[in-house]
Amino acid sequence: MQMLKIIEVNGLQKSYGSVHAVQDISFYVEKGSLFSFLGTNGAGKSTTISIILTLLQHDTGDVKVNGLTVGKDDESIRKEIGVVFQDSLLDPLLTVRENLDLRARFYRMSKYERGAAIGRVAEIVDITAILERRYGKLSGGQKRRVDIARALLHQPKILLLDEPTTGQDPQNRKQIWNTILQLQRDTGMTVFLTTHYIEEAANSDFVVVMKEGRIIARGTPNQLKTDYSADRLVITAANHSQFRNQLQADQLEFREENASYILNLQRTTDAIPLLAKYQDDITSFEVMKSSLDDVFIQIHNGKDGSSDAGIC
Repeated sequence: MQMLKIIEVNGLQKSYGSVHAVQDISFYVEKGSLFSFLGTNGAGKSTTISIILTLLQHDTGDVKVNGLTVGKDDESIRKEIGVVFQDSLLDPLLTVRENLDLRARFYRMSKYERGAAIGRVAEIVDITAILERRYGKLSGGQKRRVDIARALLHQPKILLLDEPTTGQDPQNRKQIWNTILQLQRDTGMTVFLTTHYIEEAANSDFVVVMKEGRIIARGTPNQLKTDYSADRLVITAANHSQFRNQLQADQLEFREENASYILNLQRTTDAIPLLAKYQDDITSFEVMKSSLDDVFIQIHNGKDGSSDAGIC
């Protein structure tokens, strides 16, 4: 099956005086995928998405959105993308329906078209029951669902979510993610997510990690785990000094942490011969699977992974 690229970024650069915010980055987003753009504050994410959204002019490079060129077809591109910003754009004193109706007017919809659009997006993100409530009285999770509904009114092909769970408590973050995943599954819409929460990238089809204006890693969550982290065998021994000397004599790499010995594994099954060899010395053990938190630490510590999947 031919892969369709709905967003293509090639050789993008943007500077503010002597500050190089985005430094020659290239990536693409497949149509219908859930794509995560990951990085800490100052990594260059916001500058990049501002360029994609036609809100900021880039210095050099090419950016295409659904075949349209940024800097040339900007008005058409804005119709292709629905955006949920970190800060809400809605009026807290108006009801949800009034807010959505007001936003729908910006797209020059008739009264009938506005009613149909509100009904459609309310069903998609499950806010029908709160349409008559004031936006300012809603919970954080409910507000975010309404924000997503607002971004879907004009039926965009791409939904861009700029750190949608920032400032939310764990329960609201879970509700927001359930809404995003359900939306992506039900509609097949392309979802472009920016986040600095590494665990949120686990749900993505593809992840690009930025640091200091550059792309430093990319791949599926599983590829990143393979390239940037390892499973670990954690052992507690009866005689610590004796066990440490034995590991050193066997020339095994390990580290000590909280009276335990941690050995990295190439494969989970590599723990089996180690446990058999040291069974008389072990009082307890645990095989710990690598997580995306481990990946993020390794990436930002500068480990050079081998994955180049998704390079344009």
